[in-house]
Amino acid sequence: MTTIGLDEVDEVVGKYEAKSSALIQILLEIQRKNRWLPKEVLARVGKGLGIPLSQIYQIATFYKAFSLVPKGQHVVTICMGTACHVRGAPRILDRVQESINIGPGDTTSDLKFSLETVNCLGCCALGPVMVVDRDYNGKMTPAKVKDILESYD
Repeated sequence: MTTIGLDEVDEVVGKYEAKSSALIQILLEIQRKNRWLPKEVLARVGKGLGIPLSQIYQIATFYKAFSLVPKGQHVVTICMGTACHVRGAPRILDRVQESINIGPGDTTSDLKFSLETVNCLGCCALGPVMVVDRDYNGKMTPAKVKDILESYD
């Protein structure tokens, strides 16, 4: 299920001159290219940097930016913070779940969408907010969900 080749992993490590201090930047770049961090990729990074795989797993599991399971092509994030919650975020989440048939933390079987919830996106005045990739959709209503998700076909 790896879409990034191990040669590409070596290139990314080389770009950072195989400095172990660049581990997070290396993992972020690989995550951007591959949408997740498979075990064989982490092992290759460890080999290139001279870092034990266990240490790389500590970093990869500590930061929410990293995923050890395949992510969808599009990540849908629903803000469930107080301002969004009282303005209807649970209804937005319900409609998204109905539309793509997955729950928070899951990815569709075709790897098209992943669904996440967060406690706050920091744009409370726009609540409720749904983010698809990096596109913020404020003042969401359940009626808008289907059209927005369909625009990512």
